[in-house]
Formats: sequence, structure tokens, C-alpha cells
Amino acid sequence: MKKSIILGALTVAGLSASAAAAGTLDDVKARGTLNCGVATGLAGFAAPDANGEWKGFDVAVCRAVAAAVLGDPSAVEFVPTTGKTRFTALASGEIDMLARNTTWTFSRDVDLKFTFVGVNYYDGQGFMVPKALGVTSAKDLDGATVCIQTGTTTELNLADFFRTNNISYEPVPIETNAEAQQQYLAGACDVYTTDASGLAATRATFEAPGDHVLLPEIISKEPLGPLVRHGDDDWGDVVRWTLNALITAEELGVTSANVNEMSANTGNPEVARLLGTEGTLGEMLGLDADWAKRAISAEGNYGEIFAKNIGEETPIGLARGLNAQWTDGGLIYSPPFR
Repeated sequence: MKKSIILGALTVAGLSASAAAAGTLDDVKARGTLNCGVATGLAGFAAPDANGEWKGFDVAVCRAVAAAVLGDPSAVEFVPTTGKTRFTALASGEIDMLARNTTWTFSRDVDLKFTFVGVNYYDGQGFMVPKALGVTSAKDLDGATVCIQTGTTTELNLADFFRTNNISYEPVPIETNAEAQQQYLAGACDVYTTDASGLAATRATFEAPGDHVLLPEIISKEPLGPLVRHGDDDWGDVVRWTLNALITAEELGVTSANVNEMSANTGNPEVARLLGTEGTLGEMLGLDADWAKRAISAEGNYGEIFAKNIGEETPIGLARGLNAQWTDGGLIYSPPFR
């Protein structure tokens, strides 16, 4: 078993190196579409609506990159991936980037040869249980059956938590969030564990969300963000600085509603550099001067994207918390545009 895991990691790393050598930025421009890996369906983050149009917090990052590179936020082919298939899809070149609530870890960076371009959501692993179970702490879950997605950091965190607290559990392996939801509601497991944001998103889709509670323990650090292949630095720069443009836009008060006005009339040098009316930042990326302006226009700045997809006024109901701007006591922060 250990040998097969090592060989699997080497295979992914080898695929990643060969795919990166092709030059993804040129490929995307030539193809005219961005192939973006997303979740198979997670409300608020990545899911098709009733008309089949993909919506969500991670989807918005894909659309911003497409707008920056191709001038069209709709020029995206969304590729649903599971916890097991996502890394092979990226390493093989099936997708150009992965924006799928994926945790930045040492081994995924160093061993699997992926470059995380930043963090778009600071999260942590939590637990959801039926209120009727009468449990108020994860430490009371001794002997519980736990629904858990395979191929995720969640598996390892869960094992660590139960071992540390000298309690036992029975795993119920699942592939997708939809399967987890079905199994959990059917009573096949007492507990569902994943990133706390994912639990909130899943609970929001229940007929009676109030019948289920999120336990207080957060048992891990889960910095989630988009990633690309190692060795393709030009493409990595494009995805990284597109995300940074959305973050900086919020900090500087640039929104989807005022971006054109601020582009024409700003007296702030950093806004001018961000929006391409001063300097040559677009040229440095291999893009035109309006790349960031288009990215912001697509679905708004970071704050707008958060608010309309997963914020407190949505059914998901997430507060900004750690995902507030650094000026508001959070961790969201972009290097300067200069």
C-alpha cells in the first residue's frame, strides 16, 4: 500500500512536469477557453444553477482569470473533480488551474509539484451532527460513524484528532459532497466532517438546516486556494496576480460598479497601476493593460465575490472572520502593485 502511494505521487509529479513544459498561458490563448477544475457541486463555492451555469466563490476566480487572459469571463470550461481526481487532472494538463477548495500543504507543493498561487479562503476542519444526537463537542464522538471524503487532508486530520483524544470512530468513505450529504441525511453516518465552510454550505441546502449543528471544535488549519503546475511560472504569475488584483481592488475601494470611473479619474497611483492607466504591469504578465480591470469587472472584487456567494446575507451565512482584509483584522492581504 505504501509503495503504491509513493508511485502515485511520482506519477502525478511526472505528469505535472511534462504538462507545465508546454506553456499554459500560450495554450489558453490559442485555445480561446480556460479549463478550470472545480468541485463536483458545493453550494456557494462551485455548483451549476438551474440553467446549468456554474456559480460560486471558486467559480468567480476562474471567471476572473478568463476575463484577464481572454477578455471574456464566460470563456471557461468547468471540469468537475473529486478529491481523488483533482490532482491527476491538473498534473496531466486536462485542466489549466484548479480552484476547488483545496488546502495548501507541504506535500502537495513539494512532492506533487503544484504551485499554490495564494489563499482565497482561510478555513479549518469542523464537524456537523444532527441536533437530535445531543452532542455538544467533538470530544463526545467516541464510537461514532463519520462520513469523510477520500483523498483529502480531512482523512488525516480526523485520524489525528481522534488518536490525540483517545477516542475511536468508524469511517464511512465517500467520493463527493453530494454523496456525503445523501449518506449523512440517510443516517449512514452520525457525523459529517470537512472544512467548516463546506459544512455550512451543505447544511444550507437541507430542508431543515436548523435540525443540524456545527460543533465548536475547529481541528486544523485549511488555507484554501487556487493552484497550477510547478515549472510554469508565467502562468502561475497570471493566476496569482489575478487573485491579488481582486484582493487589492477591495482594499482600494475598486468595485465592479465603479471600476470604469476609477480607471478614468483616479488620483491614487496604486489604483492607476492596478487598472493599467499607469505603468506596464500587464505587459510584464504577457497581457494587455486592462487585464485587472476586466478581472474585477467580471464578478467584482474579493469582497463582492465573498458577499454574493457565501456571505452573511446568503443561505451559507459565513462571516468574513479570518477572511476580512488585513485592515479589518483579517488575513486577506495582497503584495503591492508596483
